[in-house]
Amino acid sequence: MTSDRDTVHITRSLVSLNTTNPPGNEAQAASFLSNILEKHGFVHKRAAFAEHRASLVAYLGPMTEKPAICFCGHMDTVPLGQAPWQHDPFAGEVDGDRIYGRGASDMKSGLAAMILMAQRLAKEPSLKAGLCLVFTAGEETFCQGARHLAGVTGALPKAGAMVVCEPTSNRPLVGHRGAIHLEVQTKGISAHASMPELGENAIYKAAEAALKLRELDFGLPAHPLLGKPTLNVGTISGGVNINSIPDQATMGVDIRIIPGQDPQTVLASLRSLLGEQTEVRLLDHAPSVATDPQNPWVQEVFEIVETITGHSQGPAAAPYFTDASVLTPALGNPPTLILGPGEAEMAHKTDEYCYISKIEEAVEIYTEIARRWCCS
Repeated sequence: MTSDRDTVHITRSLVSLNTTNPPGNEAQAASFLSNILEKHGFVHKRAAFAEHRASLVAYLGPMTEKPAICFCGHMDTVPLGQAPWQHDPFAGEVDGDRIYGRGASDMKSGLAAMILMAQRLAKEPSLKAGLCLVFTAGEETFCQGARHLAGVTGALPKAGAMVVCEPTSNRPLVGHRGAIHLEVQTKGISAHASMPELGENAIYKAAEAALKLRELDFGLPAHPLLGKPTLNVGTISGGVNINSIPDQATMGVDIRIIPGQDPQTVLASLRSLLGEQTEVRLLDHAPSVATDPQNPWVQEVFEIVETITGHSQGPAAAPYFTDASVLTPALGNPPTLILGPGEAEMAHKTDEYCYISKIEEAVEIYTEIARRWCCS
């Protein structure tokens, strides 16, 4: 069994490292993790894409015909926000069963569980397949580090299965929706506010476009687990001063996609809907991920989780996207589950926390998943 002391120490140590993105500074977390793993026989590689920005890949065991199992998690966190914290966001304060701090749930508790599992598996006398741990930088900015890793020759092995250790309260999820971010821009003609008939108001055009987007139906049936695509107009800005007719306005649009949708098709549909009065530009995207719930390995993990947690739950999917958007195809499209000790409802919140008991539970789950894969 993992001791409460080990769980708390590693989680608190990770929370104490300020890896808010921007700027990230994930290299310090990569050093902390690699130092632990090296002592337990892991070989590791770093992949830096900017100063103080590095992802880490660690490997234990043989390279055999049976591909490795991969566990992955990201080291960066979102910024603190404007609201005051009651708990020091980088102290890892413990209150009963909770550890507080930025990233406690999303997702340094998941990283801690990965490390504690790795320490256990390193004690196994012989492994018949490899264990690969991937710690990414820049996940919060559209999987920046994972994309970089995927482009580095030889950085990632082929994997037979993957666990993404994002916050799910230890419920295994079989996929997630993808995301598309777009910029919608309208143009007008500037004029004095007292003579609006001499200009064209770009904000009015943006408002009309926003109302059209609110009513948009993508015409797709709901995915059995991921539901229907959704759209949100998240930002709008325009004009330079209150007493002028604005000649430009810009909206930021977030679309969550399901399998069968691709960015170019979505982009074309919005351009057709909004017409020549707007310009629509693709900013970024992350594909959706979905694994068949009846996959034998998935069913085995469901059984492991039920045995350890005592809870039996049907297949479900995450509303957020993860590094699986990039890593699943980069690793050879293995069956992928999202399964971690953090609380999804705590992600990005002020006074974020995770439960120590959930981390310990995750260690038990991860260890059994890895042991069955690597030792049999």
